[in-house]
Amino acid sequence: MLFMFIRKLSISFFPGSNLSFLDENPKPAESNLACVSGPIPVICGSGRLSNWLKTNTWGGDDAPLRSVHSMIVLLLLVTLCAHGGKGEESAGAPRSGHVSVVIVGGTGDLAKKYLWQGFFELYVHQVGSGNTFSFYGGGLSPADAATPALFEILKAVSCSKDASEERCALLKEQFLRLARYRQLKTLEDYQALAEHIGRELQQEGITEAGRLFYLSLPAFAYVDVADKINRSCRPTGGPWLRVVLEKPFGHDIRSAEVLATQLEGSLKDEEMYRIDHYLGKQVVAKILPFRVENKKFLDPIWNKHHIERVEIVMKETLDVKGRISFYDQYGVIRDVLQNHLTEVMTLLMMRLPTNLSSSEEILQRKLQIFSSMLPLRKNQAVVGQYQAYQTTVQQETNKTKDHVSRTPTYAAVLAHIDEAQYEGVPILLISGKMLDERVGYARILFKNDVFCLQSRDGVHCKPKQIVFYFGHGSLQYPAVLVSKNLFRPVVTDSEWTEVTEHTDVNILGLPISDYYVQTPTEQKEAYSELISQIFAGCKNNFISTENLLASWGLWTPLLNSLAGTYPRIYPGGGDNRDLLDIRVNGKDVGYTREVVIISPEQMGATSANSFQVMQGNFRRADMVSAWPEELVERLAADIQKEAEAAVREGNVFHLAISGGSTPLALFHRLALHHFSFPWSHTHVWMVDERCVPLTEPESNFRGLHDHLLQHVRIPYFNIHPMPVQLNQRLCVEEDRGAALYEKEISGMVHGSSFHFVLLGVGYDGHTASLFPGGKADEVGEGLVALTESPLKPHQRMSLTFSAINRARTVALLVMGKGKHELISQLSRVSDKPDKWPVTGVKPADGRLVWYIDYDALLG
Repeated sequence: MLFMFIRKLSISFFPGSNLSFLDENPKPAESNLACVSGPIPVICGSGRLSNWLKTNTWGGDDAPLRSVHSMIVLLLLVTLCAHGGKGEESAGAPRSGHVSVVIVGGTGDLAKKYLWQGFFELYVHQVGSGNTFSFYGGGLSPADAATPALFEILKAVSCSKDASEERCALLKEQFLRLARYRQLKTLEDYQALAEHIGRELQQEGITEAGRLFYLSLPAFAYVDVADKINRSCRPTGGPWLRVVLEKPFGHDIRSAEVLATQLEGSLKDEEMYRIDHYLGKQVVAKILPFRVENKKFLDPIWNKHHIERVEIVMKETLDVKGRISFYDQYGVIRDVLQNHLTEVMTLLMMRLPTNLSSSEEILQRKLQIFSSMLPLRKNQAVVGQYQAYQTTVQQETNKTKDHVSRTPTYAAVLAHIDEAQYEGVPILLISGKMLDERVGYARILFKNDVFCLQSRDGVHCKPKQIVFYFGHGSLQYPAVLVSKNLFRPVVTDSEWTEVTEHTDVNILGLPISDYYVQTPTEQKEAYSELISQIFAGCKNNFISTENLLASWGLWTPLLNSLAGTYPRIYPGGGDNRDLLDIRVNGKDVGYTREVVIISPEQMGATSANSFQVMQGNFRRADMVSAWPEELVERLAADIQKEAEAAVREGNVFHLAISGGSTPLALFHRLALHHFSFPWSHTHVWMVDERCVPLTEPESNFRGLHDHLLQHVRIPYFNIHPMPVQLNQRLCVEEDRGAALYEKEISGMVHGSSFHFVLLGVGYDGHTASLFPGGKADEVGEGLVALTESPLKPHQRMSLTFSAINRARTVALLVMGKGKHELISQLSRVSDKPDKWPVTGVKPADGRLVWYIDYDALLG
């Protein structure tokens, strides 16, 4: 009744006042105060209510009005204070008392960069609020070793610009006194921490409000630490417990489900705060309020009839040095798209909630979007990898030069929502490392039906768009930008202001002067914002279990379908040029340039058009050299020429292809450009094979199938994989797999002479699966043999020199700067097949051609 009375008074006397948040919320638990940490907790402290009323209500020229106002405020505040300032039970706001903050991993990189600063800002804002604090940095190291490191971190925290030097020094000194390091390794360590907290509370005679544990740890440690917290550090009675978890929250849908189940054994869902720092960015947090504030403008145009496309982009200039052990397991899709960009997408596309402060309603709206998403298929994504990534993997994980990582560092994914409102609207989610600039934004581009015959610079002829600009880039500050040919957005939030004076910058095709621009009055760091919300018990900007599993349910099928895909290699930075540009074609997405440079050694992106294909000699054989793009184009043309000649002569073409990553660009060239290739008359044979099942990603045949055979019209019976798996065993001598393949060759290939054999060359000089020290001469005149590789899987099956040297044409393809030293050595050595197996390739009656790109030839 009291709330209803206050509501009526606020509407009657102050329809435009700050009390208007009660207008649409008859249930107090649903009020906007649920996520507000402002003056109310301060006013509700001991003895502060009467002082606040004395200084803020009676007296002055407007005493009668202020008296009525005071009565309303008094009634409201009495009610709020009686409920503990909207207590934990109703809306999650903090109860007054002592709060223990424990950062587990308190001397790590994340804690050093963001967390301690965020908790210092929380402490500064809560000084005098009726709350007291203790801060603990936890870690595996003993206290005497880690305490100095912790205090070096704590001394680096900074105050806001408006704080005086004296006040800042005092606050930092107080903060340092409240913080200490504790070793948190065993269950006994956590029990000792709990006993220490209890002892301090008893000695000081203060009431406990709650305990906040921030797990700044690898995800594999969450379950164990959560169990220790549950068993030893859970407060009893009324105080709350909040445990913050950093991403990644699993690797796919299955691992996320397992992790969620394990954590639920120790923590309640309301106690877990899965943090996605992107949701703490001021512009991201502004998306829903902006849509609500400008509803009258947006409702008519926020649909498929007006939206041309939606772009959500996060570009970075940095590489991943120092993070390879993590990144190579996850890649850009898991690291950025599945969480950050997906969360932004749901905020843009979800139906507006009736109550912006209702965590439950916002979650349900998000889940509706996930249930309406069309499945993500392989042809709705393109992936890339910056050129230096492969070397970093080898250096940081001690991999050999033959190891090829397929982890993408760039991805563009096309999504669609199966709802009438958004039917057919393309949603692009794009992120990558080593790009041209650091910037993040969400852009809604609207259709423009205006055509300007002469005044093309007129405002109505320019792109219509809304840009949620997260920061960095040319603008350098976070902002919401609305092109002036759309509408002028309202400014109702005192924490945001309109920018009227602009620097001369261009944002997504428009000069800044062509936008209405809003920016926060004070820029705040995302972690600081989220830490404040955790303390306030506000869960709007955190990831619930349902939300998490829904997201993984969307992304896991796509990740599985891309598992065997080789990413396009790009040089990095400005040199990428148009190599990563994409084109949307219906519900598919692809690169605008068909040139596919797959292997990490291939550096086609930096090719110079001034260089033409060069012909010459290398090791007394023919040589063709060019930049990778032209070299692959020339090789594909030469193979087709040989194929057409063989078919004219004998109605069949026998092509033997080596494994590895080197020929993948050639496969793509043949599949995408050589539509007249005589595949129906072509038999494809394997030069070599790893002793693994043919369905495994490591199989040479699997790579040939995925990148070439499935894309061309070749008869099934014309494909000849090597029989490495017989009798449910792999490459066992007694199964006579090599003899079977040799018999198949002898029976189908005239004179066992292939028309064309394509080989690569390894860093150690091996070719096919003929390795240094392999004693190739012992095979004699046999065509196929089992061999041993120095790398796993060690067992291989390979054509012998006898089979290779019977071919009409043998091509040796060598690409990348990494092969320059090899080419230099081969140019000097004599024929020594035991040491340099490739020197044993000498066709008896055929022709040998070296295809060497300029990077390998010239370095």
